[in-house]
Amino acid sequence: MDRFGKRFLDRVYTENEQRYSRNRAEELAVRFAGKEAISKALGTGMRGVSWLELEILNNRRGKPFIRLHGAARARAKQLGLTSFEISLTHSRDLAIAFVVATTD
Repeated sequence: MDRFGKRFLDRVYTENEQRYSRNRAEELAVRFAGKEAISKALGTGMRGVSWLELEILNNRRGKPFIRLHGAARARAKQLGLTSFEISLTHSRDLAIAFVVATTD
């Protein structure tokens, strides 16, 4: 963030994610980890999907949820993945995300 600022944020995080995170490094870091975990659940890594196609938001109670767009959504459909659950945790120095993707 320090090096690339807004350009980095716009490349990796949707407007909704940026609004929620309010430039708090810990919130951005845990969402970065979450996006990596989603890409692994899709079996693609970050090849074939863009950062912006993987969106992590929070419901009214603060529970994180995943919204897929574009190629990421198509890949999930191709694999028959119908449900994603995500757990996020962070401290000042550590960000951890865990994703479980399931089929019906």
